Amino acid sequence: MRVYNHPDSFQKEKPVIATIGTFDGVHLGHRAILSELIQAAKTKNGESLIITFHPHPRSILFPEDTTLKVLQSLEEKLAALEELGIDKVLVIPFTRAFSEYSSSRFIKEILVDRIGISQLIIGYDHHFGKDRSGGLKELQAVGPEFGFDVAEIPALKVQEANVSSTKIRNALLEGNLEIATAYLGRPYQLSGKVVKGDQMGRTIGFPTANLELLEPLKLVPANGVYIVQAEVEQETYQGMMNIGYRPTVNGLGLRLEVHLLDVSLDLYDKNLTVRFLSSIRSEEKFPSLEALKTQLSKDKETTRAFFSGR
Repeated sequence: MRVYNHPDSFQKEKPVIATIGTFDGVHLGHRAILSELIQAAKTKNGESLIITFHPHPRSILFPEDTTLKVLQSLEEKLAALEELGIDKVLVIPFTRAFSEYSSSRFIKEILVDRIGISQLIIGYDHHFGKDRSGGLKELQAVGPEFGFDVAEIPALKVQEANVSSTKIRNALLEGNLEIATAYLGRPYQLSGKVVKGDQMGRTIGFPTANLELLEPLKLVPANGVYIVQAEVEQETYQGMMNIGYRPTVNGLGLRLEVHLLDVSLDLYDKNLTVRFLSSIRSEEKFPSLEALKTQLSKDKETTRAFFSGR
């Protein structure tokens, strides 16, 4: 898969069959559109193209809104699209100036002049351009003039998956991994750099790797303890993860802590990717460190049993 980071760098090699969107999560609902895109490209002996944006448009249009959380970093999104078999991705830098593009300017300057699309495939409710003024009717009206076709994915096709990024975010914020995993079609993941903590876990026999997120806007699941797979330097390990404020030790600030089973590694300054497999329990405040240690031992046995049963 080839990735272009600006419209000016795009190179057309075959008839371009494209779709447009943020595709946060690349979930099952998105795949209804992407499967149509890939099939259309094969039928027309063309190349499939995703036109997406970075950073997320909302972060530019509403910079004061601190509630925006994304399901994927750009790198994770690109990896998911490549896995599906997309030929090319154009990542348009979303700036304040770009947000002022009218729908007609976007069509003429980007879709026609820069890319030279042959066909555009869009979801039934897709809108684009300043104030989301452009849509299916405008595309169908100007398509013949500029030499491209427009295909709409009907509502029923997309709604069959009954999935949205919002539903996935809500499930994760509730700690409901089963729903999130089902809607995503894969485990949710976080990636971070391992930084030094206060080493409290080490003193009670549960050393942890403390993560600092690589994508600051990445959504963090509900506070609690989870069964995870942790990947570092292309090696995968079994583990459990605590997300929370560590109330038993009067912790300050949210911590993302990963304990690997049966392995001792120097992980400082390394990047760690965590995939959430199952939830164990919510965050609790225990009466003593000894009580916390006892519970962590139970959590560890739950984690072992999970992996032995897979």
